[in-house]
Amino acid sequence: MKKIALIFAIPVVAIVALVLALVLLVNPNQFKPLIVEQAKQHTGLDLVIEGDIDWQFFPSIGFTLGKTELKNPQGFKQPNLFKVEQVGIDVSVTPLFSQQLEIGNVTLDGAEFYIETRKDGVKNLDALTQQPATDAQATEETPAEAGTEPATTEASPWTISLAGVSITNALLDIQDDKAGTHTKLYDVSLTLTEFALDAWSKADFAMKGETNQQKFAAQGTAELKLMTGFTQYELKNLSFDASYSDASNKIESASIQLDTFAFDQANNLKYAVKGTAADLALDLNGGAQLTVDKAISKVTMKQLGLEATFEGATLPQSPMKVAMSSDLSFDLNKNHLSFVLDKLTANALQFDGKLDVTLADVPKVVFNLHSPDIDVDAFLGLDKGAESNASSEDGSQGGASNSTASSSAQKEQEPDLSALRALDVTGAITIDKFKAGNAKMQNVAAKFSVNRGLVKLTSFSSNLYDGSIKATATLDARKSLATYSAKKQIKGVKVLPLLIDVAQNDKLEGTGNIDIDVTGKGLAPTTMKQNLAGTIKINFADGAVNGINVAQLIRENYAKFKGESLEGQDQAKKTDFSAMTATLKLSKGIVTTDNLHAQSPLLRVRGQGSANYINETADFTISTSIVGSLEGQGGKDIDELKDITIPVNISGKWSEPKFKLVFDDVLKQKAEKEINRGLEKLDEKLGEKIKDEKTKEAVNNLIKGLFN
Repeated sequence: MKKIALIFAIPVVAIVALVLALVLLVNPNQFKPLIVEQAKQHTGLDLVIEGDIDWQFFPSIGFTLGKTELKNPQGFKQPNLFKVEQVGIDVSVTPLFSQQLEIGNVTLDGAEFYIETRKDGVKNLDALTQQPATDAQATEETPAEAGTEPATTEASPWTISLAGVSITNALLDIQDDKAGTHTKLYDVSLTLTEFALDAWSKADFAMKGETNQQKFAAQGTAELKLMTGFTQYELKNLSFDASYSDASNKIESASIQLDTFAFDQANNLKYAVKGTAADLALDLNGGAQLTVDKAISKVTMKQLGLEATFEGATLPQSPMKVAMSSDLSFDLNKNHLSFVLDKLTANALQFDGKLDVTLADVPKVVFNLHSPDIDVDAFLGLDKGAESNASSEDGSQGGASNSTASSSAQKEQEPDLSALRALDVTGAITIDKFKAGNAKMQNVAAKFSVNRGLVKLTSFSSNLYDGSIKATATLDARKSLATYSAKKQIKGVKVLPLLIDVAQNDKLEGTGNIDIDVTGKGLAPTTMKQNLAGTIKINFADGAVNGINVAQLIRENYAKFKGESLEGQDQAKKTDFSAMTATLKLSKGIVTTDNLHAQSPLLRVRGQGSANYINETADFTISTSIVGSLEGQGGKDIDELKDITIPVNISGKWSEPKFKLVFDDVLKQKAEKEINRGLEKLDEKLGEKIKDEKTKEAVNNLIKGLFN
């Protein structure tokens, strides 16, 4: 038993002797001048340590420093660059006897860091990167050059090394007077436990902060393995949680989790965000397989997924559910991002495609996007909006409508297109089915580019109401008032269903071919109409003008002229035609034409006039010649009007056009026709009696003058 007791007593006595040796033989306050001297030498700043340095024996052997301050250079608001209430230092005991201070872990409690930038751009941190001139000169200057004998000062025999730092209740204050920003991080803590090379160590961190009117907080934990030589490291069980709020946004939680992180292998990443942003409630989460190469030159995210729900009154559809599946890779050496979109859905909308981005002063973007079906009206809620607007217009008074239109015109502004000047984008879009403005298209294919403010629609094609459409366009946003040009060819389109869908207008039907070539300047609605110029060529076949029955109108007016009653007045208000062509010229808000032509077995129509597409009014005169039988149009034959041209004037609002038959010209033509017939008979009777042609011409002119 005595031997066993002696075995246990020996280490106890050794430990007690060691502690007594520390207290009696090593005075920690002798380190103060050394620490202050080193701080001055390396930073040029004054380090102030108040009070004594005391030994501590629990929970580990070390010593503590009292209040410590690193003073700011002159000319800064805060007196200190760094201040701490207490510093605890763990040390290895045995090296102390060889005058070696090996610091294991430094604990900073209540540390405060103040980083300032003055209005002239000078930073207080600049002092930490500049060697004081006096120190440099003292190092370079030899005793002989100084002209004096070197002072006999005893050099400190101690050496110092530091293994790690632990921070609690810290404050970081960043004041930038040049940029006018102020950021403060407080309640900052960082704890690293059981730190050793080639072994897993656990780190916990937390902080709160605010900058201007923004507040945020973050906390997290991770396990770290640092390899010998500090050339490699690994992470696992990484968890990061944050929150954020400002005047209009509040992110309740944002988290990132990594099961493992190692170079050159796939690491499972998860993320989630929940809160409100710009009056939208959002809840999203997702994940990916993250891979980073050892050279940190390429980052890939395979199976990058997203599941999100957005809710808010500003959304066209609420709630809006968004889902995405994609792959992403980024080459840091080439500054190239490649994004493959397997599937993106937003409620009923669905997309797939590919995106490539090369980062530069002006990033270069190339993309190819496809969708099986896009209904813009349903997505934006325009279907319901159109019904609401229609009922609102029906119940409103004309004066109020005009007032609203006038108010809207005054508020019109040119759109800000400055962002286009910083883009270099080339893209292609294909859509199997597309609906916008209630117009239905199929097989839409478009290619366009945006090059530093110059936008080009290099090609556009689509099937449209049994026909096709092709178009090209250019928009130049490099000037303050944007200019544009467009060319469009529409072939074989069924006009009636198109007009009904787009404009709720059934005035015209047939198969349409339209060529459009226009230019303009300005994109505000009224400015755009005023500056629009160009031509529109129309060629319709096998159609009809609804809302007017020219044959019926002729019969009614002719019967009134003759004082007769007209039977069978309930005829369809429709005038058929086999072909109709016109060239419309647009200039300063007015569209004019002088070559409107339409023909049918009964009629030949010519038209000319103008329409104001700003006020949406028209003043057209259509001259109609009867070349066939009116009986073919469901009425009694009027042979006496055959070959007479009848003018019809169309005026007023587009929505409620007024039709007026100009019968004065009809009567004049009919009288002239009767005169010509009479003269022909008179010529036959007088032909044998009057041989002189001049005498015959004088008689004819005299008779014609009676009717003029």
